[in-house]
Parts: sequence; C-alpha cells; structure tokens
Amino acid sequence: MAPGVSSADVAVVGGGVIGAACARAASRAGLRVVLLEPGPAPGAATPASAGMLAAQIDPGDDPGRALGVRGRALYTDLAPVLKDTTGIDIGLWLPGIVSVALTDADAAALRDDVARQRQAGLRADWLDPADVRERWPGLSDECRGALYAPEDGALDPPALTRALLADARRLGATIVTERVDQIVIAANRATGVATHTTTWSTGHTVIAAGAWSSPLAGMSPALPVEPVRGQLVASAWPATVPRGIFFHHHSYVLARGERAVVGSTMEHVGLDHRTTEEGVAQILTEARRLLPALDPLPVERAWAGLRPVTPDGRPIVGPDPRLAGLWYATGHGRSGILLAALTGDVIADLLTTGSTPEDIASWGPQRFG
Repeated sequence: MAPGVSSADVAVVGGGVIGAACARAASRAGLRVVLLEPGPAPGAATPASAGMLAAQIDPGDDPGRALGVRGRALYTDLAPVLKDTTGIDIGLWLPGIVSVALTDADAAALRDDVARQRQAGLRADWLDPADVRERWPGLSDECRGALYAPEDGALDPPALTRALLADARRLGATIVTERVDQIVIAANRATGVATHTTTWSTGHTVIAAGAWSSPLAGMSPALPVEPVRGQLVASAWPATVPRGIFFHHHSYVLARGERAVVGSTMEHVGLDHRTTEEGVAQILTEARRLLPALDPLPVERAWAGLRPVTPDGRPIVGPDPRLAGLWYATGHGRSGILLAALTGDVIADLLTTGSTPEDIASWGPQRFG
C-alpha cells in the first residue's frame, strides 16, 4: 500500500517529556501539531528519571543556573493548570534540596556557592552540621554542613509526560504512534517527516527524541548527542529519617511516596540500558555513605535510563543553522525534567515569532558548527 499524505504546521519527533512539552506549547500557541512517537524505547530517559528540580544544586555556569531557576518556577503555575485540564497530578513537591558536604573541601566549595547564589538574588542557606542533623537525623556522621536550596524539589516524570500529552490532545494535537523513518528535505528546507504509512507535510519539524535524536535527524554532520546511562535503585524509605531530597556530588537520595529513589551513574555505554551489579553497588555505596539508614533496607528494584548528553553538557535548542524549518529540542542530559516546560515555551516562541524572551544563546545548535 502506498504511503498516505497528511499535513500539519509542526511535526514533533519524540514523545518523551521534552517532545510532549513542545507539542503542548505549540498547540497552545495555535499551531496544528502532530507528535510522532512509536512508544517509549527501552531505556528512555523520561520514565527512568528521578524527577528532581535541582536548579540550584547541580553544578553549572551562571546562564545554565538562571535558565534552570526559570524552568523550575514554571511548574508552580503549570502543575495546577494541568490538574485542572487533565485531572493528572504531576506530583510537584518543593521541600528544598540538601547538598551535603562530606569533606572540608566540599564544605568550602558549598559555602562559596551559597555566597554566589545569594549575590545573584537566589534563596540559598548554609547549614552547619548540627543544623543538618537536627532537621534530618540519620544523615552521615561525616557531614561537614550543607547547602540548602529551599525552592528546589521534584515531581513525577511519567505523570508530567502523560499530563502534557493529554493537554496537547485537548488543544488539538494529533498523537501518532509510529516511528519517523526520514526527515523530508527539499531545496535546503525540512518540509516534513515520513513514517512507513504516512508522509507528513509540515512547515516546521522539531527533533525532540532524546538519546535517539542524532540518528533520527539523518543529517550531516550528525547531532553531537550521546546516550549516557544512569542506573537507579529503589528501596523503602528509612522510617527514622524525615522525607527529603539529599545530594552529594552526583549521588542522591530522593523520597517518592514511601520509597527511596537512589542514583545515579554516568556511563558511556551507547544504547545499552541494562543494569549491572557494579553500577548498583556503586550507587548503594555512595548513597549509604550519605544516608546510612539505607544500609539495612533491601533493594526493591533497579533500572536504568539513557540521558541525551552533549559535549558541553548544555541542551541543543533552536533552529538548524543550515536547513530552514528544522528545529532541535534535545540534549538536556540530567536536566530534562527541570527544563521541559521552559523548552516547550521557547520552541513555541521560536515557531510563532522567530524569537524568545529567554536567553538561550548558550543552547544554540550553531555552537557545534
């Protein structure tokens, strides 16, 4: 059977949290949107994510932190809107995040970070070891103090994605459960996408396929987006420790309901989404050093996700520098949940007006030539 032909203003390739946010925002802006996603690939980042909104915890440059803070702020309004329009609670929880110093060098670095954040107008506190233990008994005896970011938090990534997709449908978006086989190009312009059943003629195509974005684009040179595996485990939350979100370097322990979500590794292993004994052991060793009360609790499950990571650790968001009509919203690494709503708004701005009020100069695709 010959492929059919259909049309839309925008094709969004990828149905994870970034693609869902782009589809909703573009539909909200009045564009006719088709989102193409064959189903979550094994190892997809969104369903595997811990869902932290760690705008002030993960190290980053000043523009990156400012965009993270802006992205985090959007959820305060978005969560009740999505609950009202879709009935889905995205599990927004903003108890603050505690970045714990376990050495004197860590403490000095975190104290300096508190000072920098305050100078930038952000809320950040330095907690002495006694303050940390009083608030969260059970944290490590090695604690030398902590940076406390009271406005950081977490949400439920699968719930957020379901809500964004449901609201996109409500706003008129079409969701197609098929894989994109080809970006259609004519006269130096992306004119649509093709699946095995349909060619979609569109004015704009947005690549938002996470770790699978580079082969999807099919252009030369390929996007510099590499899958990086992050392994996680879950156990019961220690009954003697108040619920919270605790961080040390790249190790974290997050309360989600009555469970503890513990992560994470950063492994360059291609598209291998399997968990390993070594990875799980590494996670548990670091997490139990941070929160010793986890030690006697058995692991209930382990899983892994493939984060889309760029060479400089920043997302790729904006127009392709060579092909008109082709846009990117990918490469968010560990910050996909934090930056999803912001990325959707930025893409909708660019598609409708050609510009955005957000300062995304550091995200531009042209930086990779």
